[in-house]
Amino acid sequence: MPTVLFERDNHRVVVFNDLVRGDDGVQANQFLVQHGNQSALVDPGGALLYTPLTLALSRYLQPKDLTYILASHQDPDIIGAVDRWLMYTGATVVCSKLWGRFVPHSVPHYQKNAGTDRYLLLDDDGGLIPMGGTDLIALPAHFLHSVGNFSFYDPTSRILLSGDVGSSLVPSGAPYVPVEDFGPHSKTMLGFHRRYMASRRVARLWVAMVRELDPEWIVPQHGLPMRGAAIGEFLSWLENLDCGSDLLGPADYRIPRRVIG
Repeated sequence: MPTVLFERDNHRVVVFNDLVRGDDGVQANQFLVQHGNQSALVDPGGALLYTPLTLALSRYLQPKDLTYILASHQDPDIIGAVDRWLMYTGATVVCSKLWGRFVPHSVPHYQKNAGTDRYLLLDDDGGLIPMGGTDLIALPAHFLHSVGNFSFYDPTSRILLSGDVGSSLVPSGAPYVPVEDFGPHSKTMLGFHRRYMASRRVARLWVAMVRELDPEWIVPQHGLPMRGAAIGEFLSWLENLDCGSDLLGPADYRIPRRVIG
């Protein structure tokens, strides 16, 4: 079932967290932000999720009426079904300019109404995405984990949709409730962040930016959201975490001798 994270006046933020069934794929969250008649679907996923997500969206709006499709980066679980969203909606796809020539590889060459005019490509410093009386903010999150990567901040709800940053690997079927006690939760995040985040230096830059925003929620693309004291504890944990290239040495770059298979 969808979870409404925020609803006030004409503004709503919804998360769809349970559309990946069983072992079909990596658990992933999709997000809908609505302000009046403007809407943004964030990280809608690939073909695995297109049909269940369109059905779930219909509780809030008709998918054809979407204003934007926001993609934090280029992975299949982020934007793999872009061809269907371009075909069946009038939405503009927003992504890094680094991926503006790669994402269209998921779109058949014969598909009409899927050209460059359907894309809004973000420079590395991000920007404001107009939502009819408010804006969503595309925040630089490069190398966390993709070379062209963004988090999206909604100043109305003070919700930070952080992409892969803050992701946790929790058991299938776990209740989708905000984490407020970060200590035990960090164990579900450690392996993922060590592998997928590029370096502590980059993480510290992102943490400093997020502290300026002071969000009420940090809501990642995988796993559970964080709120309250857990946010500050998470940011302190992340800025001191050795990850990615920090962990590599000569032993990781040896010519292999083992036969595969």
